[in-house]
Amino acid sequence: MPFVYYHNSGCSKSRQALQLLEDKGIKPAIREYLKNPLTTVELTNLLTQLGKNPTELIRKGEAIYSELELGKPGVSDTKLIQAMVDHPILIERPILSNGQQARIGRPPEQVLEII
Repeated sequence: MPFVYYHNSGCSKSRQALQLLEDKGIKPAIREYLKNPLTTVELTNLLTQLGKNPTELIRKGEAIYSELELGKPGVSDTKLIQAMVDHPILIERPILSNGQQARIGRPPEQVLEII
């Protein structure tokens, strides 16, 4: 089963989850999504695998979230997805996908649920 790990090497939780995977012998393909951003289609597919809506995946504590007024009532899913595509720092991390399912590593141990 091919695993893809959406990684931000500057994030301690992302590094911790990756170490947990490696400790289990899992060597996922690593996608540093800040350097290689997701497309709209890729992000939409990932949301489906996660079983989440864009509001559940977006990082609300980032300055750009406030600047773009993404927390205002009535902001569409389409706008939230586009914001995450345009500003990948808004995507919660880390995420492990096995192609069918995905998990956010918050806490890091959650990525182990799909291996």
